[in-house]
Amino acid sequence: MAPSLSADPADRIIVALDGMAPDQALRFAAQVQGLCWVKVGLELFVQAGPPVVAQLREQGLRVFLDLKFHDIPATMAGACRRAAALGAELITVHACAGSEALQAAQAAAVDGAQSSGQPAPTLLAVTVLTSWEEQRLQRELAIAQGIAERVPALAQLSATAGIGGCVCSPLEAAALRALHPEPFALVTPGIRPKGTAVGDQARVMGPAEALAAGASQLVIGRPITKADDPSAAFAQCCRELRSGS
Repeated sequence: MAPSLSADPADRIIVALDGMAPDQALRFAAQVQGLCWVKVGLELFVQAGPPVVAQLREQGLRVFLDLKFHDIPATMAGACRRAAALGAELITVHACAGSEALQAAQAAAVDGAQSSGQPAPTLLAVTVLTSWEEQRLQRELAIAQGIAERVPALAQLSATAGIGGCVCSPLEAAALRALHPEPFALVTPGIRPKGTAVGDQARVMGPAEALAAGASQLVIGRPITKADDPSAAFAQCCRELRSGS
């Protein structure tokens, strides 16, 4: 089940707290006016641990816990149960873990949230990381499928297993949305607002374009976190969504 979202563009933007120390992340999140969602990734979680999720939630923020679980079914289930009990409302798992692991993870996440009185989370399956370029993916992993084939195949595997959404490149959002109508969530990194650098993402799109293509929520990091005025950069992203350009 996808998280409930308001019509406010701020509800569609998840700011990635990547590259920040725990205290810095908490200060930053408190200072950005209108911020609703933040992403806690591997680096921050490894340094700060579960308390950072609780601290961000105490600041009134909703948390996308992006740890990309990929393991045997029992281990994925245990990890998702604990992540849901922390109050994370979006949790990533790798689709290529397979249907048994995905089903176990989904059931455990629901149980973990219910047992701890937390909101029901949405699990998001990672299909193909946005840093992959097609020829390198095929060469290094010996995968015959192109990205255009592999992404929908993994998304369908995930949906059939009961997973509530996917993480995908914005360039794949339209095709996936045609196959998986709402409330199936499509959360897209690789978002670059007007006038910002592409960075290490190989497949990118602007905020309004991505939403129009069918994305549910957009993950934006450096264009906001590295801006001279992060609140202004966040507000500009919201304006782009409102204006549709």
